[in-house]
Amino acid sequence: MSEIKPKQLLHLVFGGELEDLEGVRFQDLAHLDIVGIFPDYASAHAAWETKARETMDIAQMRYFIVHMHKLLDPEDA
Repeated sequence: MSEIKPKQLLHLVFGGELEDLEGVRFQDLAHLDIVGIFPDYASAHAAWETKARETMDIAQMRYFIVHMHKLLDPEDA
């Protein structure tokens, strides 16, 4: 009997310094911080929160969570 595995709900956490606080345009794409890909939102959020706290003194630094599973399978979103 084969085991039914739950769907992977992959999330990407990344960040970088923004050009200004009004938009989402990065100063230098070569210096984006790719934190990692996580198997669920809870672990992605924990990683996001850690990085956000570490960089809170840099006003233009922002981190984001991308719901990769929605990009990979948009009809299932």
